[in-house]
Formats: sequence, C-alpha cells, structure tokens
Amino acid sequence: MPESTHRFSFEERMSYLKEYGSHCMSFSALQPGMQYFDMPGIGYIAYEQKWGRRAVLSDPVCNEKDQETLIGEFLRMGGPTGFAQISEPVARLLYEKFGFYATQFGIESIIDLKNWDLKGKKKQILRTSLNQAAKKGIYVQENYNENRYNQFSEKWIKTRKVKNREIRFLIRPMNMDFEEGTRKFSAYQGDELIGFIFFDPVYSNGKIISYVPNISRFSQSFRQGIFYTIMIYAMDIFKKEGIEQIHLGLSAFAVSDTNSHYEAGIPKKLVRFLYQHGNKIYSFKGIHFTKSRFRGQVYRTFCSHKGKLPFREIITLFKISNFF
Repeated sequence: MPESTHRFSFEERMSYLKEYGSHCMSFSALQPGMQYFDMPGIGYIAYEQKWGRRAVLSDPVCNEKDQETLIGEFLRMGGPTGFAQISEPVARLLYEKFGFYATQFGIESIIDLKNWDLKGKKKQILRTSLNQAAKKGIYVQENYNENRYNQFSEKWIKTRKVKNREIRFLIRPMNMDFEEGTRKFSAYQGDELIGFIFFDPVYSNGKIISYVPNISRFSQSFRQGIFYTIMIYAMDIFKKEGIEQIHLGLSAFAVSDTNSHYEAGIPKKLVRFLYQHGNKIYSFKGIHFTKSRFRGQVYRTFCSHKGKLPFREIITLFKISNFF
C-alpha cells in the first residue's frame, strides 16, 4: 500500500506536535505501535492498521487551514479508513468534503482554570473528598522518584473489568518511551502509595496550554475520592503556573440525544446501548459521572466512517484498543 514518501524525524514530529497538538489525544498518539502519514510543511496524521484497515487517532496535527489538504492526501494514498476520537469540526469536514458519516463517540470536558473554584452544590462531592482525605492523613505530591508505579498498576489492572491486559490506543499505555512534558502526581497515606495520575501536555503555538489526566490508578482501599483529591491538587499547581485550561479527556459513549445531519443513526443507537449495558467491560457511566463533577465545558467527540453501518470499523477499533 503506498504511503507518504517522507518520514519525519522525531525532532520534526515534535516540532509539529508542539505547534499544533491542541487535541487532548495528540500526545497519546506518540504511543508505541502508531504509524504516521507525514506531509512536509503541513503536519501529520497518526493511525494504526489492522486487517487491512486504517484507524486514525485524534485530529490531524496541523494548522486548521491545512486539514483538508492533509486528510485528502492521506485518503488518496491509502485503503479503507476510519477516524476515532476526532473533534466535531473535523467530523464535519470529513462529511462535507470526503463523504464520511459521523457517529458521536462521547464527550470531552475542558475546565477553565482561570474561573474555576470549588463553590456550588454540584461540587459538594469534591469538597467532601478533600475533607475525607485530610481526615485520613492523605497527602499529594508531584513525584518523579516513585519506583512503585508499575507494581501498583499491575495490581490495579487485576481489579478492572478487563483484567489481563491494558487498554491502549484510545488510552495511551502507562509506560511511554517519550515522556517530555508529562506530570506525575501521587497520593500517599504515610509511606503507602494509594493512587496516582499522569498528566499529558496539550500544546499550541510552541507552548503547553493545558494538561489531560490520561493515566490514573487507585488503591481499592481508598477508591472514594482519591481521583478528586489528586486532580484538585494538580489543578492548583497548574493554575499557579499560568495554565489556563485542563482537558478531562473522553467520557466514552456518553452521547447527546440530538442528532446532527452528518451523523449515522444506527451506529449512534449502538453507542447509546453500549453506554447503558456495556459497563461489564468498561466503566462508561462511572467515568462520565466522575468527570461531570468538575462542571467543565462539554464538547462532542466523534468517530467518522465511510458507510452508514461501520461494523468492520467498530470491530477493528475495539481490537486495536485491546477490548478483546
């Protein structure tokens, strides 16, 4: 299958990421196993290939004005293709210019740190979590010398609904070859590690504009509220550093009741069904509830596919992501 004849060096790829990597999954697309369609002077598209089909992850990493050109060349030089976790403007572009249907995949939330606080009835659970943590002597540190992360994560995975493997692609693996710009915050009770969150950088115009909590692990003994406690501590640090936003990332399959003209009806019904009945394989409702407590601005996120019934694309995406 023909591909782009130019391959960016790692330094070149990072220069595009830092200039245009404003999607919450742009950094995650550096994970092992990804392939790239590189276009000099424009940017790149990150994807994986399985069973002869290409699954694109996140928006193209390029200037918004160049998205149509980059996507057009990528589609012209490849085979069957689907797009996962893309923004609504990209989903609309794919429909209007390339004939792709869209299926809402979930929502993403962004917190405006400049104006965020703990006030209000909806945030009572956050305040309660902080008070409970303080009573139990739990404290949070930004720690890069902690050597128990992998051991802790192995125990945590055994408590998940998918117990024998780490979900990937849609969630980047915990251990990345490249970690520049990532932040690591850990919660302790005494010397015991009871939870941690790894934040990935979100870039624009050569600087970090936000962070997204892409990796989180918690002890079963201290599950209640530890995510909230670490998040609030980290958000205070980021705010002091001048960071204006926090991306909370994807709440998968939490979709709106309204349909846009470029959405395919049957796949969206399937997504709604999985949200209601698929919590045996993944905690869709729990993750959505947890993120909703922060009262961020909500944005719809999409998958795009060529036909109205994208069953092959769905199966391919689930396989690449290690759901089975």
